[in-house]
Amino acid sequence: MLPSRAVEILNALIQGTDPVSGAPLPEDSALHHAEVLRALLTAVNALGQAAARAQRRAQLPVNVGRPWSEAEQAALAAAFKAGEAPAVLAEKHRRTLRAIEARLERLGLLSAEERITRGGFSGVSDAPPARRVRRTPPQRAPSAVRRLRRTRR
Repeated sequence: MLPSRAVEILNALIQGTDPVSGAPLPEDSALHHAEVLRALLTAVNALGQAAARAQRRAQLPVNVGRPWSEAEQAALAAAFKAGEAPAVLAEKHRRTLRAIEARLERLGLLSAEERITRGGFSGVSDAPPARRVRRTPPQRAPSAVRRLRRTRR
């Protein structure tokens, strides 16, 4: 069954209709219970997330996530030393530019400062540095309030 058809069926059930005939479901049906509806909505959400993940994955180069062989690393290093740009190497090796730069950095052929991308081998992140927020410790309640709280428990 295609995921899109599964979503159609689940949405019909959520709406309280029979997915085959389109007729309203009986009032005493289990599908009218809040927990059942939440479970159906969770399933629809999960199918949507899986479809979005598959769509993003389909747009990535073929070798994303695959391990580097010694021969591929040697070819990458030789081409880079010969002057080929990392973007061209990414297309040739069917990997992302970030992967090429991270591998070149790992091989000692590119420094973190020379990279165009961030967040790879050196641990540099794309995200701006988080601001540290100083929090003041919570104030203690006066002793009379603490005693009152204890007696109410």
